[in-house]
Amino acid sequence: MKVTVVGAGAVGASCAEYIAIKNFAAEVVLVDIKEGFAEGKAMDLMQTASLNGFDTKITGVTNDYSKTADSDVAVITSGIPRKPGMTREELISTNAGIVKQVAENLIKHSPNVIVIVVSNPMDTMTYLTHKATGLPKNRIIGMGGALDSARFKYRLAEALDCPASDVDGLVIGGHSDTGMIPLTRLATRNSVPVSSFLNSEQLEYVKEETKVGGATLTKLLGTSAWYAPGAAVSAMVQAIAGDSKKMFPSSCMLSGEYGQKDICLGVPAIIGRNGIEKIVEIALDDAEKQKFTESADAVRKTNDLL
Repeated sequence: MKVTVVGAGAVGASCAEYIAIKNFAAEVVLVDIKEGFAEGKAMDLMQTASLNGFDTKITGVTNDYSKTADSDVAVITSGIPRKPGMTREELISTNAGIVKQVAENLIKHSPNVIVIVVSNPMDTMTYLTHKATGLPKNRIIGMGGALDSARFKYRLAEALDCPASDVDGLVIGGHSDTGMIPLTRLATRNSVPVSSFLNSEQLEYVKEETKVGGATLTKLLGTSAWYAPGAAVSAMVQAIAGDSKKMFPSSCMLSGEYGQKDICLGVPAIIGRNGIEKIVEIALDDAEKQKFTESADAVRKTNDLL
């Protein structure tokens, strides 16, 4: 399998590193517009191969999409990162032009590629990629829900004082501080509802801390996070490579699912060799349905800025 990662910054480099370490891809190509930057990151990562025990070849190129030809999966991380106090939506004026150009270049050289969008505002950038490329909806996936759900499980494990591997839970809706919907009602610890261990006040705290998970890290780091986003992307790419049919909350183009059309929003999806193999519709209660509608309305307002 050949994987292209566009944007060799912290998130892109973390994607490439995790994919290489898992050793399921033959080649990873890093692309960046800054002269020599992707080449340097690729060389640095390749010098860890004998230490980390992987055989994946990592190459870096400066804005040369011919080197990405015949990629099976492409990851778009390019664009400016979020700064403290900045919303994901404020990024749109700059990142929309970047993502559109990147997507068109990728399709030109890899017409059968599956695209994973990371750039923010992620749901709107995923929607833009659909409109710019005209690819079938199964071949464009927004990453946000996988990351948000990982952050949700981290907060649940913290509140439960248990290993993260004990916990399962998912986040749906828009990938924004106000749009995401952590489904505490359905979260479990080894199949037991977390409400058996945590009271309503504790669950509300987990929910709110999850929603501002990205903003919390941006405030602490002075820029967007990169380890967890890179890990989320690598897990999705591995599911495609291995055709594992693993379920990730992902930003998918909806065509009537959850009562929404012509919009990309985070919903549970089965990910395999064809990208989005199936959108899973779960039964939401009235409050969750209302929150999902509100999240969709907010994403549409951002889409209108395109």
